[in-house]
Amino acid sequence: MQYVFVYGTLRAGEVNDINRAAARHGVATPEWICAAHVQGQLFDFGTYPGLVIDEKGAPIRGDVYRIEDALVPVLDEIENVYPGVEGLFRSHRLHVEVDIEGRPDRIDCLIYPVAAAAADGLPCIESGDWVAHRAARV
Repeated sequence: MQYVFVYGTLRAGEVNDINRAAARHGVATPEWICAAHVQGQLFDFGTYPGLVIDEKGAPIRGDVYRIEDALVPVLDEIENVYPGVEGLFRSHRLHVEVDIEGRPDRIDCLIYPVAAAAADGLPCIESGDWVAHRAARV
């Protein structure tokens, strides 16, 4: 078991919903832990967002899930992350500040950010929330 922070199309109700992805591949349903934020900048790539991690950036909204290890290759495939292949997204580990039942904590999470250069010239999502941003565009 491990934790993952999702901020874009893997969020519940989105096109790559982590729960539906698990079900399609016969993997146990991810356990939602809490809503959380990471510091960075969120960019609009059109049909999906890209997160640039930046400790001095704004809070980026997402969710932390506890997942079976068997789900990681499924998420890697959705994000086009393959060993030895340089792609848009990369697999990264990050300590995410969370608040569980009123108690602050830090959880080591898998996250899929993009390199800062990949977001050059793209619109920044000022709200830091992909779901709200996408809904407002429709």
